[in-house]
Amino acid sequence: MNETPLLPAASLPHDAVEVGRIGQAWGVKGWFKVFAHSPEPEALLATRDWFLQAATQGPKSPFTGTVHLAVREARVHGDALVASAEAIADRSAAEGLRGARVFVSRAAFPAPADDEFYWVDLIGLAVRNREGQALGTVKGLMPSGPQTTLVLEYADEEGKPRERLIPFVSAFVDRVDLPGGCIGVDWQADY
Repeated sequence: MNETPLLPAASLPHDAVEVGRIGQAWGVKGWFKVFAHSPEPEALLATRDWFLQAATQGPKSPFTGTVHLAVREARVHGDALVASAEAIADRSAAEGLRGARVFVSRAAFPAPADDEFYWVDLIGLAVRNREGQALGTVKGLMPSGPQTTLVLEYADEEGKPRERLIPFVSAFVDRVDLPGGCIGVDWQADY
């Protein structure tokens, strides 16, 4: 079964990004909590077209595959978001969404300000230092207190996979060239 009477079956957009998961019902009028993967959930707040995939653990989902959720309203509430949707009319329907993974189209993200970047756009970029030495490829980003840290993957002299951490701050990052697929840094391989 790929469709419920409430949520139509859908395909994930080609540029879909997983941005959160649905928590418990919130109130009795069909609202539900959403736990964003990012501390700044602009992508969830910017679009009303969410795509859900059933939870892999927890309660049995009333749908399988991917479904489209037309969001009526979403707003920050404490450490999470709360949202309501056209097709979710009561607490019972909201509980049925619990654990679902939430995806949105990357094209729906609001444009970042100058010198701001979405983490998803940095993953996969090559990192080179001022001397042109390849330091690795961005595998992920890690919040570490007041700053974010780039997590690079590279192979050592013996070909073994290794990780390198570089603070993602202007003192070490010279430039981010998204179209060119590269980040330039003031960093050495032996740091």
